[in-house]
Amino acid sequence: MEFAKRLKQYRNEMGYTQEEMAMVLGITTRGYRNYELGTREPNLSFLVSLADKLNVSMDNLIGREFPKEANQ
Repeated sequence: MEFAKRLKQYRNEMGYTQEEMAMVLGITTRGYRNYELGTREPNLSFLVSLADKLNVSMDNLIGREFPKEANQ
């Protein structure tokens, strides 16, 4: 699943509207919508803020998966 879809999924799970999420992050609603539409990607420091506010790891938010061999 791509970043934009994960972002929307986690926002919905937290019970935030797009407007509320934008306010929590200190950005415009339009700016936030661009992340969910996939027309804009966050820089690293903003990605940390997103993950913190949504209470998920950055790996989960960006869809990073580890091969099973790497975890052993």
